[in-house]
Amino acid sequence: MIEIKNVSKIYTMGNEQVIALDSISTKIKDGEFIAIVGPSGSGKSTLMHLVGGLDTPTKGKILVDGNDISELKDSAMSKYRNEKIGFVFQSFNLENTQTALENVMMPLIFAGISDKERKAKAKKALEMVGLGDKIKHKPMEMSGGQRQRVSVARALVNSPQIIFADEPTGNLDSKTGESIMELLKNLNKEGYTIIMVTHNTEHTKDVSRVIKIRDGKIQEDDTNEI
Repeated sequence: MIEIKNVSKIYTMGNEQVIALDSISTKIKDGEFIAIVGPSGSGKSTLMHLVGGLDTPTKGKILVDGNDISELKDSAMSKYRNEKIGFVFQSFNLENTQTALENVMMPLIFAGISDKERKAKAKKALEMVGLGDKIKHKPMEMSGGQRQRVSVARALVNSPQIIFADEPTGNLDSKTGESIMELLKNLNKEGYTIIMVTHNTEHTKDVSRVIKIRDGKIQEDDTNEI
């Protein structure tokens, strides 16, 4: 489903060029649960942002279902992110003044459906992550684990093909982090492709494949027997 071909990302900082990714290539199949790991500054988040359509490569191609997303115009890229991609962030990225239901409804604003349908879809997504009884709660009234579950529900609400999770347990204690990993594993069993960036090597045992990045290059690409 995803093919990364000789992709490089170079940033210019003053008079200096910083190579975040250096001619990397790999393929990601439908239904895989992949962990991208590496030290800070290795390029792992850059790779996720490129495949997620949040940035474009300096060189190379990123093919999703045969289409080069790096060539998409702004409107087509927005459609790609809204319909095929769901994002889960370390810092949750929730609106504190809105309820869980309202936060999950946000990606549906441009879906061209009625308010009633948006609420029904958001409620269903919250029920999927075990928060059907928290739809009227605001983020500050919830625990860190519950807030991350709201973030996962928001990623699911448009029924995406791919879920990107950027350090999804980074702001959680170990027990709560394990519950979020269990949720992601269950979603993967339901058919979602999950690409997770993490520095926590404990979580690599829970995924089907580990891609290790260092200095902008893929160092290892291993399949787990789970």
